[in-house]
Amino acid sequence: VLLVRNKKEFSALSSKCPHYGAPLSKGSPGSRNGGEKLWQGALATSAIAGVFRGERLRCPWHGACFNIRTGDIEEYPALDCLHCFKVTVEDGKVFVTAKRKVWTSPAGTKHKQHLGVGAISAFPICFQDLESSLRVKATSKRCPLSRTTVLLLGGGVAALVCAETLRQEGFTGRVIMATKEKHAPYDKSKLTKEMNLKAEDIYMRTPEFLHAHGIELWTEKEAVSVDFQKQKVHFMDGSSQKYNQLLIATGCHSSLPKVPGADLHNVCVLQTPEDSSKILELATGKNLVIIGASFIGTRLERVPSHHWLLGWEWLFLQHSSLELPSEHSPHPFQMLQDKGVKFYMKAELRELTGKDGKVAEAVLASGEKLPADVVLVGIGAFPNSAFLKGTSIARDASGAILVDLHMQTNIPNVFAAGDVVSFPVALLNGERCSIRHQQVAEAHGHAAALNMLKKEKRLHTIPFFWTTMFGKSIRYAGCGTGYTDTVVKGSLEQQKFLIFYIRDGVVTAAASLSCDPMVALIAEALYAGKQISKEEAE
Repeated sequence: VLLVRNKKEFSALSSKCPHYGAPLSKGSPGSRNGGEKLWQGALATSAIAGVFRGERLRCPWHGACFNIRTGDIEEYPALDCLHCFKVTVEDGKVFVTAKRKVWTSPAGTKHKQHLGVGAISAFPICFQDLESSLRVKATSKRCPLSRTTVLLLGGGVAALVCAETLRQEGFTGRVIMATKEKHAPYDKSKLTKEMNLKAEDIYMRTPEFLHAHGIELWTEKEAVSVDFQKQKVHFMDGSSQKYNQLLIATGCHSSLPKVPGADLHNVCVLQTPEDSSKILELATGKNLVIIGASFIGTRLERVPSHHWLLGWEWLFLQHSSLELPSEHSPHPFQMLQDKGVKFYMKAELRELTGKDGKVAEAVLASGEKLPADVVLVGIGAFPNSAFLKGTSIARDASGAILVDLHMQTNIPNVFAAGDVVSFPVALLNGERCSIRHQQVAEAHGHAAALNMLKKEKRLHTIPFFWTTMFGKSIRYAGCGTGYTDTVVKGSLEQQKFLIFYIRDGVVTAAASLSCDPMVALIAEALYAGKQISKEEAE
């Protein structure tokens, strides 16, 4: 149990984050967990108060936030809530009452053990509150009499959170999630971590869960066109579906390089569980060439192979506005170099050559040839919006759908969310940006659902990103696009640091390695609208 005191009020909650099980006690102001000097410096900075502010508690690992009074989820990436236990104060002592576990007596009778004060009442056996760190938020049920249909295109986290939020907020109409994927929504961040997992091992919600909550899941159902005037979507299989409200959350896709030989066998992209398993099988013990030095390229530590990694520059974390400054980027790569990964930075791929239809070599512009049994391409993401070509929906030059802070497009009753959109970013003074990460997509889906229900909810979130290499986690919060200066605390060489990104004299983002919960603290300060000057960062 996590006991929280906010001024004179006490709350008792589950002690682990329901996302990946992070200890929420590490997010409290008394936490150290390394980096004592950095922590003390943060406490001395008036702009950074604590990792729980007001009635919010923020997870130090991935930034999920919970209401300390109710345990309800208030910020993603976690989907579920915390248990909230009864607290009483008597004679200066705090008592917490909770169901500890269900046990069976020698006579075979089930009993419930309690922790704290209070009589044991004869209510039915229920969930073991102390043994489970999560609580699914209550939802409304589907009413057959309601003729309103919300159609969600896409099977990722944006569509999933939109569907769940609709039910949590009392919507009783029809909710349809249509995806070209074969699976229920799954945790894509795990595709590079445990590459031998099956899709069902990483489901965020099972098909049974969705069915129980009145959410229809249509798999292998790809949209090919939308008639916005008739409010109808046409699918690849020839079917169509009318809607009252539409969410476009079709995500993005990888693309193969435009070089000779890109169509050879064993030239791969990583987008699905099947791709992940295939790459692991093909590359184990073989020569793997990775094109691109961004997220996918730097996270394939689970593949026991000989790695060559090609990048046009030090691109680590630079896509989607989450970047380490170029002068510091080589240091995180050192972790990979220490494990035998060979880097060819600022290198250009000229062609891929093959034998018997399979890739055999990657030829660089310099003429150097790298042996390649498998080539993995991770050179950027492109919006899945081609099916909207020729319609009146507003898109930018890359194909990203333009939305406002209500996730509303320029077409009535049509919303968009996640990787497929470009949206105004508050930290950039409203400048539009595409930020393609799980937490942001979930926040989009939540805001879209509330605005479908006419609740007039503006998107208010601080982007929070994380990545792990060989057991070391990098946290990032904010949006560093267009930064002009940095403040570095700690040591990059020793792989223990905190970096502030400065734009127009104030901090707009921060990244850290082995300095938890600093980034969570900074995220909460930015969320509260605090401006941290360069001088305060220093």
